[in-house]
Amino acid sequence: MDHPAETMLPSPVLKLLNKGVRMPAPFSVVVGEEVDPERISPDGVVFYGGTMISGAETLISAGVKLGCEAPVAVADCRLGRGVELKGGFFKSSVFLEGAGMASGAQVREGCLLEEEANGGHTVGLKHTILFPFVTLGSLINFCDCLMAGGASRKDHSEVGSSYVHFNYTPNQDKATASLLGDVPRGVMLNRPPIFLGGQGGLVGPARIGFGTVIAAGVVRRGDCPESGKLLRGEGMEASGQPFHPGLYGDIRRRVTNNIIYLANLLALRQWYLHVRRPFFADGEMGEALYLGALETMDKAVAERLARFRGLAEKMERSAKLGERFLPEETRGPILLRQREFHERRPALEACLTDRREEAAGLAERDGFLAKLARVRETQGNDYIRAIRSLDRETSAMGTQWLQQAVDAVTGGALAQLPSFLQ
Repeated sequence: MDHPAETMLPSPVLKLLNKGVRMPAPFSVVVGEEVDPERISPDGVVFYGGTMISGAETLISAGVKLGCEAPVAVADCRLGRGVELKGGFFKSSVFLEGAGMASGAQVREGCLLEEEANGGHTVGLKHTILFPFVTLGSLINFCDCLMAGGASRKDHSEVGSSYVHFNYTPNQDKATASLLGDVPRGVMLNRPPIFLGGQGGLVGPARIGFGTVIAAGVVRRGDCPESGKLLRGEGMEASGQPFHPGLYGDIRRRVTNNIIYLANLLALRQWYLHVRRPFFADGEMGEALYLGALETMDKAVAERLARFRGLAEKMERSAKLGERFLPEETRGPILLRQREFHERRPALEACLTDRREEAAGLAERDGFLAKLARVRETQGNDYIRAIRSLDRETSAMGTQWLQQAVDAVTGGALAQLPSFLQ
């Protein structure tokens, strides 16, 4: 029989308590009426005092612990086994097995943290994808990024404390997503880690290669897709040149980096469709967790397309301003590219959404999947162990498949912008 005090608990809380979810302070726990108790495992799950759960899409797997450091609010998130969210606000994001965040986090919609990706206290994320083991320090704002690199908890990409990814421009656009590492090589969990030194920043959209170290205190404003570089301060001199709101300069790098980022997202989606799905099959509520990850990637693609579209719409005004303010010696090529981007945006977007990545590298894909299936026979459904046990030849084959997917999307899109290739 229930204890008399328990009957005073709200029905959603009481159902989970009776199901076996541990709540040291149940009267401080809030569970929305819309939350499906069948999507919450009782196995080792703990809701500490001040936990708030909402959203019909919420999924909580075995071993999840919420709010052990501070109150936590979880809304429409899918949480894999052993996830620990120690305090903060989490919305419409997916955390795979062993991922976690310390207190004070604000993880907004569109984030995907793969196995054992984690962050310290007071981390802000939105539309961020972290590959396995990626570690964020404390007091970080790291929205609109994809970060890969590293092979284990002892060999992982890291972002130092007090780091900022600058993702909003003076012209009020967010076509600024940065790619740290890449998908074709990053998914193989065998690339050198990336290190972004603390008290620094990265101005998006940027591309940074595997094995790159950016020194502490540096705000990086350019790309470095080459691997294994040490990047120190850029020695920028103070200047006071005029600023004209709405005026863009040469947009080649910005547009190209957005295309490459989108191409990598589409390649990652292929990886989930063909490689990741079987690894979710044996886990509790695994299919729902997998579908959540896939939906998050679809949202990431939609977000980047929307931001890209917004940037293209600004080019008409920018070109008019450029006629007045750009230096005569560079005006012609810059305005040509801006107008071309604006006029050909529909055709460009069509190239980014026609699913050409699905037909790329099929021979390499099938060969890779066949070898991976044999590995799974010995390694089972442990995703990390299976991928890390692939031999060099098999990993290279998988990378070739995904790189062909990236190249198919990138090549088709840039073909719509001939002035960008000059």
